[in-house]
Amino acid sequence: MKVVMNFVAALAVVAGAAVAVAQSVDEQIAERLAPAGKTCMKGDECAAAAPAASASSGGTRSGEEVYKGACFSCHGTGAAGAPKFADAAAWAPRAEKGIDTLYTHAINGFNAMPARGLCMDCSDDEVKAAVDYMVENSK
Repeated sequence: MKVVMNFVAALAVVAGAAVAVAQSVDEQIAERLAPAGKTCMKGDECAAAAPAASASSGGTRSGEEVYKGACFSCHGTGAAGAPKFADAAAWAPRAEKGIDTLYTHAINGFNAMPARGLCMDCSDDEVKAAVDYMVENSK
């Protein structure tokens, strides 16, 4: 009878351990599958605490900084038909459309140019400053 009782006790211990391991594995899987962050939509309570898009250095970047960090890859080389920096002939017809049109195209994208020139952490003011910098240097 002692042997049977020891066997039942051992079986209970093994079963308990198996349940604990299974729970631990389930918790580990849930942790690995959890989202990396929280999506905060405009109007949500958490949106008020979200920082505004600005320079990683904590302040607003100048037009030159934005140009060198994001715009140069296309406007420095003329990639995809982008008007090259300081090329007055290429910039003249665009400037004739007005600075507000250039701002709109830079912020929202136009033809082959993606929105914000892919500078997704640039604020509207930073994008506008980059446009101003490029236009001023193309005269």
